[in-house]
Amino acid sequence: MPVHDQEAWLPGALSSLLAQTFTDWECVVVDDGSPGDVRAAVEGTTDDPRVRLVRHGSNRGLGAALNTGVAASTAPYVTYLPADDVMHAGHLSTLVAALDTHPEAPLAVAGVRHHTDQRSPGRIDGEPLQLVQVLHRRTGHRWLERSELTTDHLGWMLWDRLLEDGAAVETGQVTCTWTAHPGQRHKVLREPPGGLNVYRTRYAVADPLRLQSSVGSLHDEVEHYRRFRERPAVPRGADGLRILLVGELAFNPERILTLAERGHELHGLWTDTPVWYNTVGPLPFGHVHDVDRTNWRDAVRRLQPDVVYALLNWQAVPFAREVLRADLGVPFVWHLKEGPTDARFRGCWPELVDLHTGSDAVVYSSPELQEWFEATVPAARDRPTLVIDGDLPKAEWHVGEQAPLLSATDGDVHTVIAGRPMGPSPEVFEVLARSGIHVHVYGNKVHVQMRDWVERVRRVAPDHLHLHPQVQQEDWVAELSRYDAGWLHDFRSDNGGDLHAATWDDLNYPARIGTYAAAGVPMIARAAPGSVVASQNLIRSRDLGVLWDQPDDLVAALRDGGRMSRLRRSVWAQRADFTFDAHVEPLVGLFRQCIDARRPPTGDAATPSPVP
Repeated sequence: MPVHDQEAWLPGALSSLLAQTFTDWECVVVDDGSPGDVRAAVEGTTDDPRVRLVRHGSNRGLGAALNTGVAASTAPYVTYLPADDVMHAGHLSTLVAALDTHPEAPLAVAGVRHHTDQRSPGRIDGEPLQLVQVLHRRTGHRWLERSELTTDHLGWMLWDRLLEDGAAVETGQVTCTWTAHPGQRHKVLREPPGGLNVYRTRYAVADPLRLQSSVGSLHDEVEHYRRFRERPAVPRGADGLRILLVGELAFNPERILTLAERGHELHGLWTDTPVWYNTVGPLPFGHVHDVDRTNWRDAVRRLQPDVVYALLNWQAVPFAREVLRADLGVPFVWHLKEGPTDARFRGCWPELVDLHTGSDAVVYSSPELQEWFEATVPAARDRPTLVIDGDLPKAEWHVGEQAPLLSATDGDVHTVIAGRPMGPSPEVFEVLARSGIHVHVYGNKVHVQMRDWVERVRRVAPDHLHLHPQVQQEDWVAELSRYDAGWLHDFRSDNGGDLHAATWDDLNYPARIGTYAAAGVPMIARAAPGSVVASQNLIRSRDLGVLWDQPDDLVAALRDGGRMSRLRRSVWAQRADFTFDAHVEPLVGLFRQCIDARRPPTGDAATPSPVP
């Protein structure tokens, strides 16, 4: 029985075990570094000698907890009872009988009640076999542990290897319950709304992870960030700042190391409510020292930072405002990237207004977002501002030269979507396919999370949709530069130039702009004449890509070889501007401006000059 922060569930699980008609069992409760009192929960439920407790000093993950439990037990058959699940009275007896009568089977599977009131006689559709429904023979195989792979796919963790030795036997009887609730581990792991950073925060994971959910790509932080972790730290310079990062870092989080590499000292104080793309500490690339979250006010006052740099998306707004209101005596700079409209919808608009009006300086992700705020929430006082896209990558990922275009080999046009397809509709791709225009989509989660979109496109353009695994930053240039153009978010804007009618799509710079720029890939976006649209204005003003309205217009543009070659050269020539490195000095200048504004005047400056 693995337990982590589930003491409230544990008595019900133990009670269901004690009520089994099969009585020849032993139970090892594994406290996997739970913040609660597992011992009290066990002792408050039973003093049965068949139940004993072992404890990990810190959370080591599900695989380690299960291996500890198996190693501490002696029975020839092994089964599992997560603390938030329950066994029905005949559960163990039917599973044991199934294995006893099928000596060739490596494991037996019970039917399970799930999602409150649904029942499955065996495997739940779309899910791996659950712990509570399996009984297996003792084996030399072990569960994968966190250092090897973190996943919600229990097949990858153990079941698949057991089933190499034979088929499972199913009881066909529903004798257990897989309890549904928001805190289930698989929900913490799966994107969205779970994912790597949600998991990191929930289980207080200090080390880099190799994590792959059953619906996502592999995130190998161990190898991906090794170069940064193993790089010697740059000492704080004589004029280097001590910067406290507050909130989260979203996409391309390693960009922040550019500050450390220029002699500034970085500390982190992170929101405890991230979503999968909101990177929080402990940071897998190192060189940022975390502040103790439990008593952060005293910790920050002892640290005495020069400036608070709070960022980035709406999920960080409540905690960032809490830090602002703590009045720590140092300048507070707020950098907003995503979601003023989400802040309204999610109920944290008043906090965002406080951040916008109460910060010493504000950094906006686009000029249009700044204009929107100036029209919507006029600042209470003049203060310095900057415009820097919050998701810009580190220039270090600009590795290598452009690859030959795929179109040079087959005469067709090949376009790319880096990440989730945010449009256009399958009907548009049907028109493009008839003109020999392909779309290549990168990202494993697309295959699962957007299955309906993929199937619709395949029906109308079966030979022109191509799915690829996620491409890592170090491969952006080599892989993505093969494409004629890259799709930004596709949407129709109808604000007519009225900022009050603008949506978030209108104000946003998609994070993939930096990705395409790194590889010199011209960008594709929908034209919106007369409307305020940040990505449209950027493409037009800097000659970065194609704006289109009707599919036939886009076909003509993509087929214009001379025009596309010119755009390719234009994007490649400007790509350095779309890195965080290009904006570090102005950002540090903003920090220093805020520090100087807070600095009390010297005695001479404060003394009135004598009248001549």
